[in-house]
Amino acid sequence: MTDFKNKTVLVTGSSRGIGLAIAKAFDAAGANLILHARSEIKPEVLAEFQQTPRTLQFDISDAEAAEASIKALYKQEGFAGIDVLINNAGITKDQLAMAMSPADFANVVNVNLNGTFNVTQPVFKKMIRQKHGAIINLSSVVGLMGNMGQVNYAASKAGIIGFTKSLAKEGARRGIRVNAIAPGMIVSDMTAVLPETTQSEILKNIPLSRFGESSEVAEAVLFLAGSAYITGQTLTVDGGLYI
Repeated sequence: MTDFKNKTVLVTGSSRGIGLAIAKAFDAAGANLILHARSEIKPEVLAEFQQTPRTLQFDISDAEAAEASIKALYKQEGFAGIDVLINNAGITKDQLAMAMSPADFANVVNVNLNGTFNVTQPVFKKMIRQKHGAIINLSSVVGLMGNMGQVNYAASKAGIIGFTKSLAKEGARRGIRVNAIAPGMIVSDMTAVLPETTQSEILKNIPLSRFGESSEVAEAVLFLAGSAYITGQTLTVDGGLYI
């Protein structure tokens, strides 16, 4: 495992699920954590960390709120800057395209894609001055292969891949690497409620014949965060679903 001691890592959407698993992995690697959520993070979540993390609370789809929160963070006494940014926060609002409301399409794109930009821009500006940094954006295999009932989600996650490649080109000369992770079917509250028949059908399309764990996504994130010669790439963590 790469040592992230004395490195500061911001993980958006890190109060539960994949985001929390990523934050815990960086905590175990010695990083100084900044957790983020739209609502207040519960004390019992904070108690799970070896070192007490800083916290940020804002809606990533609100550009002004994101910028204000990050600017305030940089003004805190003793804060030296963000070394690694993980854009994990996102939502779904699934519906077949012919029945999907314009509001539901726009909302998912606004949170997942615009929100990634809203958080990244103020951090990226600081990284430019630092002349170093790593940014990892959470996309999805749905952004690569599409999925019925998820035209909004697929569009947002495909957009993140394009965003990642373009930002990687902008940041490379200043020592900033930008990559993406595209998880497949990961064990979560969402997969837990799927009927067994549905789970069985999904598993038929996964060569490794199982759903992934949040910790396995976290391992991939740490790998990219510590890989000094990888940028502009999208790493699938999907058991072979997208081959």
